[in-house]
Amino acid sequence: MKGLFCRVEEGETEPKFIIQETTLPDVLGSHQVRVQVKACGLSPLDLKLLRDVGVQTDLVPVGREVAGVVLKVGPKVTFFQPEDEVVGILPLDSLCSGLCEVIDVDECVLVGKPEKLSAACAAATLRDGVRAYTALHTHAGIAGGHTLLNFGLMCIQLAAHCGLKVLATSSSAEEQAFLEQLRPAVGLQEPLVARVIPVFNGSSDLLSAVLEETGGLGVDAVIDSGVCLFMEDKQLEEKFLPDKHDIISMLSVGGQWVTSHQDLQLDPPDCRLLFLKSASVCFLNPEVWTTSSAQQGRYLHILKDVVEKMSTGVLRPHPQEAVPLYEAVVAMETIQRQPGKTAVVQL
Repeated sequence: MKGLFCRVEEGETEPKFIIQETTLPDVLGSHQVRVQVKACGLSPLDLKLLRDVGVQTDLVPVGREVAGVVLKVGPKVTFFQPEDEVVGILPLDSLCSGLCEVIDVDECVLVGKPEKLSAACAAATLRDGVRAYTALHTHAGIAGGHTLLNFGLMCIQLAAHCGLKVLATSSSAEEQAFLEQLRPAVGLQEPLVARVIPVFNGSSDLLSAVLEETGGLGVDAVIDSGVCLFMEDKQLEEKFLPDKHDIISMLSVGGQWVTSHQDLQLDPPDCRLLFLKSASVCFLNPEVWTTSSAQQGRYLHILKDVVEKMSTGVLRPHPQEAVPLYEAVVAMETIQRQPGKTAVVQL
């Protein structure tokens, strides 16, 4: 049985992805299930994060978002039975590659897959769904009637479903049209986004547009997908990234800024402005759920709710064509060079 692994050798600037032969143990663990993988999601590897949490191996398994069918269960497994369809995210320290035909995984990281939801769709979007839930519910503390500025499709849909007024940015004319036409699959067919702010070709000033839309009060929460630390770096960025001072300026009193920027630096004037608004900054690390078992029940609840909302159409990802297994290495090399890009492999 073969799987996809990442090897980083000293002196090499880029990781190398290889197909490696692997085997499963003869005896299944007490709380483990053996799963036949039907689809596996691919996303960029954060090798620095792996080192920081103490995961250091010569070969790092690739492909952690999996969907499949249970073949066999351990003697103490209570959640699943053979032939159950499941979906989940493998832990950071997992020894299995999700691109293996069969894997052994602990039952506490899996949830049942609704029959209406395809394996490919579940594997492709599970990570984004968990990320959206973590940002909105765990960090931002959203409530109906709040105003949100967001930069991701899954967060937009989840926030609108929860009754928030959503503002979003568009980096192209095509994205502008897509977001303006976005409607819920169920319920009232009103736009999900209250206002789409163009940020391409210098077509809009984000800060002034947000303040205009909120009557000068600012938004209750901002969830970014990156931030520009220094104004002189803006011209070097391939995609639009909001300025950190602009984000703080557009927050309302008591607002929350949820950032994905690992190396965020705030100057004293920025901190003073946060203090004056009694606003706060928190960091979004979706991997925290699989690195600690302190809130395992809450994590499983999030996983279950994400797949249920995907099956009912509340969360609808961009259509994504599945990649065949023999193209997995090339796909992963492309993903690693282009942060934010993902793929799904059909097995």
